[in-house]
Amino acid sequence: MNTLFHRGRRLRQSPQLRDLVRETAPLLAEDLVMPCFVVETATSRFRKEIPSMPGQFQLSPVELEKLVETVPRLAAVLLFGIPAGKDDRASGAYAENGIVQQAVRRLKARRPDLLVITDVCLCEYMSHGHCGVLSPDGRIQNDATLPLIAQTAVSHAQAGADMVAPSDMMDGRVAAIRGALDAEGFTQTPILSYAVKYASAFYGPFREAAHSAPSCGDRKSYQMDPGNAREALIEARADIAEGADALIVKPAGPYADILYRVRRAVDVPLCAYQVSGEYAMLRAAGLKGWIDEKSAMLESLLGLKRAGADMIITYCAEALLRQKLAR
Repeated sequence: MNTLFHRGRRLRQSPQLRDLVRETAPLLAEDLVMPCFVVETATSRFRKEIPSMPGQFQLSPVELEKLVETVPRLAAVLLFGIPAGKDDRASGAYAENGIVQQAVRRLKARRPDLLVITDVCLCEYMSHGHCGVLSPDGRIQNDATLPLIAQTAVSHAQAGADMVAPSDMMDGRVAAIRGALDAEGFTQTPILSYAVKYASAFYGPFREAAHSAPSCGDRKSYQMDPGNAREALIEARADIAEGADALIVKPAGPYADILYRVRRAVDVPLCAYQVSGEYAMLRAAGLKGWIDEKSAMLESLLGLKRAGADMIITYCAEALLRQKLAR
């Protein structure tokens, strides 16, 4: 018999052999960041399922506290706020007693070991739903937005946030936030920047969950064109130069090639954000019985680690941690 062909199966014969030669480490609990939607409401026990994201909920601060206390091995959360009111200056985003600020204080008092990351953006707080200040003719005013973004980040740090994550995609916002944090004495507060964020159709369920859909136009003038890859490296390097400590690529699965490119180009910690649309597809197919949902979740996240992610923001986190599917 010809024995010159490659026998790859030799190293696949047993679980022990497969574990020994595995190139990418298994998914770990500490790899996962759980996104949470916290709502400003007079009802302390508010808990409402998001129709397009089965298993995900809008929560009052009290219900959020209950959630984080019951998810085993939960290491980190990412908070999104849904305010009771909105205006054209997004004043709720940086209010001392804003919804995110309330939630941060409560979580850090109850679970000081929990890493609390806050999304720093204005869209949920703006009456028009955009991530920046609008001019009278409907254009996003980049430089006029920066002080509001920086003020929001500082207010989160003052409330006790461990890390701030600007997602607005305004040019120069990392530098503005770093300068503002340092000026207020928060020199040790790291910035996890949404450096590479595409104008994606996969954000639809999130906009329902966060009540953040723009009332006019779209976000293509500030979020990236899905056809661009080299631009991702420019954005990543620019944010590092401005003071970002770690970077996010968003979405994750459809942009695994971008994640890989960014990983090869930079040395800072890299996070993949498996967004709402990705989660919704997995859940819908799972609920229909068309896929083994939990196995598909694990495989999708392992693929992101293989592409270069050091950490992953995913709506699958709760389910995987509760079922002890992440090691």
